[in-house]
Amino acid sequence: MNDKITNWTTSDDTRVENAIRRGATRRELLHMMLAGGVAMSAGGLILSRASQALAATPVSGGALKAAGWSSSTADTLDPAKASLSTDYVRCCSFYNRLTFLDQNGVPQMELAETIESKDAKTWTVKLKKGVTFHDGKPLTADDVVFSLKRHLDPAVGSKVAKIAAQMTGFKAVDKQTVEITLANPNADLPTILSMHHFMIVADGTTDFSKANGTGAFVKEVFEPGVRSVGIKNKNYWKSGPNVDSFEYFAISDDNARVNALLSGDIHLAASINPRSMRLVETQADAFVLSKTTSGNYTNLNMRLDMEPGSKRDFIEGMKYLVNREQIVKSALRGLGEVGNDQPVSPANFYRNADLKARAFDPEKAKFHFEKAGVLGQSVPVIASDAATSSIDMAMIIQAAGAEIGMKLDVQRVPSDGYWDNYWLKAPVHFGNINPRPTPDILFSLLYASEAPWNESQYKSEKFDTMLIEARGSLDQNKRKAIYNEMQVMVAEEAGTIIPAYISNVDATTAKLKGLEANPLGGQMGYAFAEYVWLEA
Repeated sequence: MNDKITNWTTSDDTRVENAIRRGATRRELLHMMLAGGVAMSAGGLILSRASQALAATPVSGGALKAAGWSSSTADTLDPAKASLSTDYVRCCSFYNRLTFLDQNGVPQMELAETIESKDAKTWTVKLKKGVTFHDGKPLTADDVVFSLKRHLDPAVGSKVAKIAAQMTGFKAVDKQTVEITLANPNADLPTILSMHHFMIVADGTTDFSKANGTGAFVKEVFEPGVRSVGIKNKNYWKSGPNVDSFEYFAISDDNARVNALLSGDIHLAASINPRSMRLVETQADAFVLSKTTSGNYTNLNMRLDMEPGSKRDFIEGMKYLVNREQIVKSALRGLGEVGNDQPVSPANFYRNADLKARAFDPEKAKFHFEKAGVLGQSVPVIASDAATSSIDMAMIIQAAGAEIGMKLDVQRVPSDGYWDNYWLKAPVHFGNINPRPTPDILFSLLYASEAPWNESQYKSEKFDTMLIEARGSLDQNKRKAIYNEMQVMVAEEAGTIIPAYISNVDATTAKLKGLEANPLGGQMGYAFAEYVWLEA
């Protein structure tokens, strides 16, 4: 064994650390080490050493600089109005939520000490003591009541007004206790409160330019559409942050963003594309790729109330015609995981792990197309750059159809106006859905009979009844069983095909430590600045 690991170096250990960060499985890691001449018996020791290195003690100090990909003059420090990734990152830096989601998608307490309910309708929130805002004001129940109630005010223009509408009663029981009453039972409230928009602000706040929160950084500079700078909150109620300051801005051009990383101007380049990934991978000892697959997907929608989707066999044929593995490999350049035609991602606690993806089977597809009477007919398929990778996906599906005589007329339309003119309207078209933290939100938005974004016009009284039952149950095992069955129903009955869950890739310098995957998205669910550190 000793002979086999003689040539294994520190840089090789770094390769293993980087692979772990990228989400490599244990099997993939051991295969990589075997290829490098490491005995299987030594592999466990190296994995343990790499894992310990990733969990190393944080280092204090340094000025963290990072670049996202989107910004505008409408950038805001008002959490309720946040809409771009740059908004989310800043809000996570300056404010806190009552809860946050850990890397397994399980809600953990943040400003809340406990959140409890006996009936999932009336919730009692106990706040942590000793928390202060940047201006020195102590956190109280009045701040929480104000922060949540303002989402219900149409004048605020909250991005989560519809989700917040279920909260119908707010009461400050005492300075550290809040009572929240819902219109109907919803066991997901602790998870809902982890969404970026539900940050807690000081009671009565109307001027958000100061970003007076309880968060890890105090705002020093904010120039909408340009940049922000935060300095370490020395009175922070947690142990962090590790860095002394945090500067964040956007570089929209992907190559320019990566070049800024490679030249040492920034420590993190968010959401890079496959072409840029190759630039980073050529310098694997100095830079790291961090992959997060958190539930974003592009899907093919066939309206069940229009031709040809009204013919069940057309739907079945299309589901067999989609080569999911090829879509991940070619359309997504490997940056994704195979999907199984329902929206709950592999990162979600309620994911039905037993539900397998439909196998690519052109002959079965041909059988169903013939049965539907559409084989040989031209079927328009609307695609656009507005829906990520939909054009590449459409071409792959079109080519597979041509092999069996199925004519799919891919019509590429402009991004401008796509969501207003084609999405939800065209008989066969693509959509793109961002991650949502709970099955209830996904199903309520996309698959309930009266869902506002019911992409295939799927309607099922049984599904609607199960949705309400699961929402109100505090029994996790019961909820999981219900959601498992609902995922099967969507995969088998709805007119939506979800071929893959798309991965986000952030590139960082190897000196940046502590970055982890999070189900709320890349950049550690946009909250990375508080938790990462810079090696000396």
